Amino acid sequence: MDQLALLFVLLLGAVLSVPLGERLGLPAPVLMTLGGIVLALLEFVPNVDIPPEYILPLVLPPLLYASVQRTSWRQFTANLRPILLLAVALVFVTTAAVALVANAVVPGLPLAAAVALGALVAPPDPVAATAVAGQLGLPRRLVSILEGEGLFNDVTAIVLYHVAIAAAVSGSFSLPEAALELVLSAVVALAVGLGIGWAANKLMGFLGDATLQVGLTLLVPFVAYVLAEELKGSGVLAVLVTALFLAEYAVDADDVMGRLAGRTFWEVVDTLVTGIAFGLIGLELHNAINTAAGRWGELLGWAVAVTAVVVLVRLLWLLPATWIAKRLHHKRDYDEEIPVSWRETVVMWWSGMRGVASVALALAIPLKTDDGAAFPVREEIIFIAFGVIMATLVVQGLTLPWLVRKLGVEPDAEAEEAYEKDLAVRAAKAAKKRLKEIQDVEELPDEFAEQLARRAYEIGARISPDMGDAERRAAYAKRSVWAKRVRRIQGEMLSAARHEVLAARNEPGSDPEIVDRVLRHLDVRSLR
Repeated sequence: MDQLALLFVLLLGAVLSVPLGERLGLPAPVLMTLGGIVLALLEFVPNVDIPPEYILPLVLPPLLYASVQRTSWRQFTANLRPILLLAVALVFVTTAAVALVANAVVPGLPLAAAVALGALVAPPDPVAATAVAGQLGLPRRLVSILEGEGLFNDVTAIVLYHVAIAAAVSGSFSLPEAALELVLSAVVALAVGLGIGWAANKLMGFLGDATLQVGLTLLVPFVAYVLAEELKGSGVLAVLVTALFLAEYAVDADDVMGRLAGRTFWEVVDTLVTGIAFGLIGLELHNAINTAAGRWGELLGWAVAVTAVVVLVRLLWLLPATWIAKRLHHKRDYDEEIPVSWRETVVMWWSGMRGVASVALALAIPLKTDDGAAFPVREEIIFIAFGVIMATLVVQGLTLPWLVRKLGVEPDAEAEEAYEKDLAVRAAKAAKKRLKEIQDVEELPDEFAEQLARRAYEIGARISPDMGDAERRAAYAKRSVWAKRVRRIQGEMLSAARHEVLAARNEPGSDPEIVDRVLRHLDVRSLR
């Protein structure tokens, strides 16, 4: 098996892991990691050979961009305090604790390289955590915090990682220069992110076509990342700023096809890239076995020590940080989402699985320093990082569903239903208001106006059937039965039409372009 064949095997595994995970009750990232481990143990499977400098630019931009699609600038600002406590402060604390322990227990590990190790194992993986959280049906506030933490802790950790790697490669370190570099990196990333976001928004308006717009969104995160890195900024922060800008300003409420196509496209990209990334984590077992040959006890001891620090520091930090967030939350009326009980805090602690970012940063460690010497203890650092990732991802990922059930942490269904009902009412009112505006300038027959008024109510009722009083719900229920029957018959009619048009593709003299145009019209009609 060559490298290209291995890539296709990973892509197939990424697709299959989703339905398998649903049937087995396991997160797809954990399944892909286990699959990668199985592949790594097979003799005919080659070692993964990807140049370190390509790992971060290829893996992180699409994953970060896809993750931002599930959040918003408003949600980020509302949860700024818990995100800062988790994404910034906790990453610094974890990095420092791991660096001190690793520098003490690993012979020949310079402090700068130990800080790099601490930075690359500090950030929990947002993909793994949210995949598990979504499958377990955790409270939305926990999922929001995990998503926000996952996005912004990558930024903090990667900036720290780059500073530490630069110090290890050059052999020198200056705190004022490092602080200035951090500030400049953030400023450049913000400027690049806003600039690329603004330009992409203008280009989308120029392109118009949904297919071209979706194609542009695939390029945008890579352009933002590479340009920021070339200008000595944080590529990760630039991608986040660009994605948040586009999520806020590049939204056309009437662009139905573009929204559906874009969401579907990025779900596919997210699934495939995530699968490959977690499969690579498992495949790293090849290199870990080679590194540990004859030194298993020593290397496993180091990995266990660092893993214990990572897990314990998160718990010891979360307990007081959550208490502080609660006190500040009660003291000042902020609309932020925080854990409301010690059970939710424990679930957040155990959700701190390491994954894609950690393995990407570990594999991206340079092979040599500026003076031509080998990077100090590089293979040992990668082995320790691999041990931390496997221990947290597999052990925590497999046991988190059990822990959630034991603690009885469940989604706040009543609050979610109430918010959904409120949105349904608002949607129906907006439709009615627009209908009244049209009636003021256009003369509509009474029967037609009454029918449209019912349609306005049904817009909300289809979202939330409990909307409105009992009489109106009963009337809607009766009409709904008939409407379902009509939709079923219309669906069968449209299906027959599609089959006939598709059959025409194979007829002599058929024009495939015209057939596809008619078929697209029927597909859009079916969506409506």
